[in-house]
Amino acid sequence: MLAALDSEEVSQAVSRARAWAEQPGHFVITLADETYPRALLEIPDPPPLLYARGRVELLARPAIAVVGSRNATLQGEANAQTMAKALSEAGLTIVSGLALGIDAAAHRGGLGGPGSTIAVLGTGIDIVYPQRNAALAAQIAECGLLLSEFPLGTAPAGPNFPRRNRLISGLARGCLVVEAALASGSLITARSAADQGREVFAMPGSVHSPLAKGCHALIKSGAKLVESADDVLAELSGFRATGYASTTKEAPAAPEAGLLAHMGHDPVDVDALCSRAGLSADQVSSELLRLELAGRVAALPGGLYQRLEKAERR
Repeated sequence: MLAALDSEEVSQAVSRARAWAEQPGHFVITLADETYPRALLEIPDPPPLLYARGRVELLARPAIAVVGSRNATLQGEANAQTMAKALSEAGLTIVSGLALGIDAAAHRGGLGGPGSTIAVLGTGIDIVYPQRNAALAAQIAECGLLLSEFPLGTAPAGPNFPRRNRLISGLARGCLVVEAALASGSLITARSAADQGREVFAMPGSVHSPLAKGCHALIKSGAKLVESADDVLAELSGFRATGYASTTKEAPAAPEAGLLAHMGHDPVDVDALCSRAGLSADQVSSELLRLELAGRVAALPGGLYQRLEKAERR
């Protein structure tokens, strides 16, 4: 063991870590440091070393994890972003994993409020994965916090991501799953949260959507059903939602005109819309195109269309 610690490979790794930590906004945090997050000291296997880049003070703030499918629907991403922003505005830091889909939307929402966001990586902190989120990672490094337990240079590998999920849930008071299939990795995070004594929340969805089945399974198992940020904040003492738009509960408004009034919230095809609205297929197709360009409708596989709630531009 001592020979391994004295090896050239270890010596080089230590030198790289020291050089990295000397850069502004870079931190190497040990279990003995004051900045080590107290929340992680409560989990069974806290990492002995953390690499952090950005606003390290966020590690001391109350947080909530927001996770979900990488292959999210547009409505799911809009829900995640709106929910995360509302929770951030209420003072909670949003923790997620920088994945595509729900994670990325949650980070964007967190950046939109004073709670900001923490991205827990499944790679070394000097590697951005996936590359499509490189611009988002740079924004988080500037306005939020990037965090990893893996040594510098650690490339993406399958086992790393379930391992980092325990840190996502461990940093937070609770874990909210927005969209998830039954085999989704976000359910691993939810299970970690439950094992760590954290609250577990889930947003319901259409009974026809595979991406709602994981959330529905969590709710059946005892997760708290969430329709708005108030539902989350009511379970977390000391927080109250103010000044935000609900994600799925609709505020009273004037009746929608045109085809949108006939769409409901489940996916629907052109034939069904023709029947509901009393219009021809050409008329329905033309109106759907207009609504899609306006960001009010999303085209789904199989010739289906889904109404989108209004969400902030990203």
